Amino acid sequence: MIAAAVLLLIIGAIGLVVPGLPTTVFVLLAAWCAARGSPRFHAWLLSHRVFGSLIRDWQDGGRVSRRSKRAAAIAMAVCAVLLVLTVSVPWALAGCGVMLVVLVWLWRRPEV
Repeated sequence: MIAAAVLLLIIGAIGLVVPGLPTTVFVLLAAWCAARGSPRFHAWLLSHRVFGSLIRDWQDGGRVSRRSKRAAAIAMAVCAVLLVLTVSVPWALAGCGVMLVVLVWLWRRPEV
C-alpha cells in the first residue's frame, strides 16, 4: 500500500503541471492507500502544504473548495476546446459529455 501511495502521489504531482491529468483524484487515492499502509506517511500527507487541505476537506464530508471547482472548470473548458479542435466529432462529443457530467457532480459537492 505504501508503494501504491507513493506512485499515486507522484502521478498527482505530475498532474499539477500537465494539462488534462487530474491531480485531485490521484492525491486522494494516495491518501487512502497511505492511511492503510503507513500512518506516518498519511499524517505527512495531511500536514502537507499543498495537498493537506484538499485531503482533509475531502475526508470531512467530501467537501471541495470553490477555488478548486473553478480551476477544474477552467481546465475542463480548455481540454474541451482542444478536443473539439483536434479529434473527430464523435470522440469530441463523448469527451465533452464525460467532462460535463464530472463538472456537474463536482459543483454539487459541498463547499469548504
